[in-house]
This record gives sequence, C-alpha cells and structure tokens, in this order.
Amino acid sequence: MNQEISEIKQEKIILNDIGFRLILIPTFGILIPLLTDLISYDSFSLTKTKLAFLYSILISFVIWQGNRFLLFTLRSYFNWFEKPLKKVFALILTVPFYTLPVSFIMLFAYYGIFEGGRVDWNKVNMTSLIILIAVLFIVHVYETAFTVKEAESEKIKRAQTEKVKAEAELEALKNQIDPHFIFNSLNTLSHLIEANPAKAKLFNDALADVYRYILQNKARDMVFLRDEVNFLNAYFSLIKIRFENAVKLVSDIPEEALDRYLIPPISLQTMVENAIKHNVFNDKKPIQLHIRFTGEEIIAANNRKEKKTGIPTSKTGLKNLNDRYLLITGKMIKITEDKDWFSVSLPLVSFN
Repeated sequence: MNQEISEIKQEKIILNDIGFRLILIPTFGILIPLLTDLISYDSFSLTKTKLAFLYSILISFVIWQGNRFLLFTLRSYFNWFEKPLKKVFALILTVPFYTLPVSFIMLFAYYGIFEGGRVDWNKVNMTSLIILIAVLFIVHVYETAFTVKEAESEKIKRAQTEKVKAEAELEALKNQIDPHFIFNSLNTLSHLIEANPAKAKLFNDALADVYRYILQNKARDMVFLRDEVNFLNAYFSLIKIRFENAVKLVSDIPEEALDRYLIPPISLQTMVENAIKHNVFNDKKPIQLHIRFTGEEIIAANNRKEKKTGIPTSKTGLKNLNDRYLLITGKMIKITEDKDWFSVSLPLVSFN
C-alpha cells in the first residue's frame, strides 16, 4: 500500500506538444523574417529564398527546442505552487540569456551564408527582439498548460491517495474482526469446557463452520443478504448452545429480498454479539433479537436491560461496523435507543 502511494507521488506531468511544435516552429520561422524584412526577396533567386526560409525555420527550431529544454529542466527544481518567486527569477535569468545570444549568433551566421557577410545590425536587433517576445509568449503558454495539468494531476493524486487510504483503513477494520470474534468465542468455549463439556464439543464444531464463513468473506466488501442471514443463523446456534432459552431470535426478511440486496459481511452477527455482551438476561427474562426488513435497510433490535457491572468493553464493535459501512457504501448506520429497546438500522445496497 505504501508503495502504491509512493508511485502516485512520483508521477510526472506529461505534456504532449508535438502538434503544437510542428505547426508553430515553421510558422514563426516564416512570419518573423516577413515582419522584419530579413530576407532580401528582390536580390535572391527562388532557390536561395527557399533556403533562406529553411534557415530561418532552423533558427526557430533551435530557439524553441533550447527554451523547451530549459523549461522542462526548471520544472524539476521549481514549482509554481511552492516556489513562485524563484520560478519567475529562474525564467527571467535563463530564457533571455539563452534566446538573445543564440539569436545573434544564428542571425550573424545567416548574413555570412546568404548576404556575403554584410550584416544589417538594425535587422539583427529587431529580429532578435521579436524572437524574444515570441519566446516569452510561448513560455507563458507552456507554463499555463503545465499549471492546468498540475492542478488536474494534483486533484487526481488527492483522489487516488484518498482511495488508497480508504482501502488501507478498510483492510485494517476487516482485520479487527478476527481477534474480536476469536476473543469472545474462546471466552465462551472456556466457560463451556468447565460447565458442560458436551456442549463445549457442539460449540467447537459449530464455531468451525462459523469461522469458515469469516475466512471466506472477510476480504469481500459486500455479500448477498442471503449469505449473511445464513451466517447469522449459524452464529445464533452458537449462542443457543450456551444460553438455550435465554435468547430468542425472530427474523422477518422476505425471500425475494435475500438475493436482491447486498450487505457488508459479518454485519448482522455484530448486532447479536453487541446485544449479548451489553445486556443481562435469563430464561425467565430472555433477550429478544428482532431482525426485520423495511425496504432499503435491515433493522436489528433487542430489548434492553444493560449490565451495571462487568468486564469493561472497548466498544469497538458498532464503531468498527459504522466505519466499514461508511468506507464501503458512503452511508452510516443509524442507532436508535430508548429505555426498553436498542436498534440499529443497516442500509442495504441493491444488486440490480
């Protein structure tokens, strides 16, 4: 998971400017000589004129590619969002100090090749100035494009990082299920071994079936409601082995809903476990567990007679369930309680 986050952070911004360059490098290579009257059309032959324009396009290519290299190199050292002043200073220092000397040198070479060495310094100065203005304009376009790309990339990276973080949190919550369930089950088994060895054997066999479901479905985000109800019934059989008539379960879920809705695994079992752990009950005053379907949710309710004393609880069961629900479905469970009843509403996800 850490490696995945690292890969997200190291992602580089890629700007596809091939078409941009293919169009604008020749365009500037032709337009700038036309604006400055650099090429002597009257005294040049057609072939020499074509060669002169090719050379001016070469100047445009060298200036463009050199500044492009500088921009891409500076991006690895300076970021507009983190070091804007340093970025501006770096651009002012590098762009003109590359563009102007190269322009002068290549224009001087132009006069040596095409004008017999007779240099028109006014045209050289004017052409170099226009080249610099054009470069500054293109630099602005590049930096704007990079800024937009970086903003989009940061937004995507934040979303990806949040996703990775949520997956890591969900995995941690799932991993809490095992020790929590084992701890309570072993306590129960330890009690039965001393009080009723025969029941302990039945409990141990049933526990193996229940734990198999946990191992098979712990890695899943959602399971069919039918699977969860079957698991609830298997888990409740463990409760009945120990408490017999002191616990009662009434489940009112229509058959057609069982294969139509999804629910995070080991949700209903958490409701039963929570009710057993926090209430006092016996054969004369049993704890009643009601599971009913209301259309878009399951409501698990139990009558209340809370324990006044006992082993302190970490109270992680319902919090764990609520956190898992929020990460998986974006919804939260709803707890309703009064002096007589405690209920939890579990949102369902439609399979269709």
